[in-house]
Amino acid sequence: MPIVGGLDIHRKQITFDYLDTMTGQVRRGQVSPADRAHLRAWLARFAGLEDVAFAVEGCTGWRYVAEELAAAGVTVHLAEPAGTAFARGRKRHAKTDKTGSRHLRMLLAEGRLPECWIPPGHILEARALLELYHDLRTGHTAWVQRIHAVLFHHGAPALGEGTLRTGQGVAALQAAAAHLSPAGQLQVATALEVLEALETRLHLLRHGAGPVTGLAITCWLAGEGRFSSSRKAVRFAGLDITVSSSDRKGPPGKLSRQGPPVLRWAVYEAGKTHARTSAPDHAYYAAVKDRKNSKRACLSEARKILRQAHHILAEPGDDALAAA
Repeated sequence: MPIVGGLDIHRKQITFDYLDTMTGQVRRGQVSPADRAHLRAWLARFAGLEDVAFAVEGCTGWRYVAEELAAAGVTVHLAEPAGTAFARGRKRHAKTDKTGSRHLRMLLAEGRLPECWIPPGHILEARALLELYHDLRTGHTAWVQRIHAVLFHHGAPALGEGTLRTGQGVAALQAAAAHLSPAGQLQVATALEVLEALETRLHLLRHGAGPVTGLAITCWLAGEGRFSSSRKAVRFAGLDITVSSSDRKGPPGKLSRQGPPVLRWAVYEAGKTHARTSAPDHAYYAAVKDRKNSKRACLSEARKILRQAHHILAEPGDDALAAA
């Protein structure tokens, strides 16, 4: 590669470090402010040049940077953050923007860059919708918990499970809230208004994003040759169990929780459906639940779903990602 470099992305600036392998000259600097227009103007220096490659760490902001690099004819290499940090080794000095961009450039030049897959645009859009759906669902659960907390704080009778899912249940809650203090009444009324707004948006996204679990699995697991085994797909989702290691500060025997939170949440929710006696894998769920507990059973089902999905999506390859 005649020109190889690294870009360290931050909200205010992008720090660059690239090497001209023909002359041996290294250039360093910053693109500020960090936006499309200024990055596009900076990339104009590579117009007409061939075999230019840059490594970009897969952190927030990588999407527009990768799109602008590709539009300028520059080869983009997306670095996996955890693997990049591991390749840096034990920290002796604080990481800076300059050392970060230089580290990416050196890994790319040496062929040691731990690369991520760069999805096509329509997959990125679907991921964004799923992340929005997950955020709304998390917010919805938090506001329901606030209502339960207010009632308990005032000594009111507890709500039954699923009470807020029906109009009759909401009416019963409003009647019970009338006996709370003025502040408590305002808390409950505000929570109900927010829940109504959240449910409206959730309804729109359910129709726009399609089946949540299937779409999440396709968006994050599909792609030819992405994982060499189903075990690595489970690890990517963060559902693998940690083990004792000299470079790990956390305790062993816990979920790693690395990877896309939306994918992990979706397959766990899918695993919970096997608690129904009509589910096709209910027997296995019940056996694990009797031996351990319901949470372990859900996690086991979630891992099975990921393994099966890996094998299913591996057959069509990249055709599974073709835009409709």
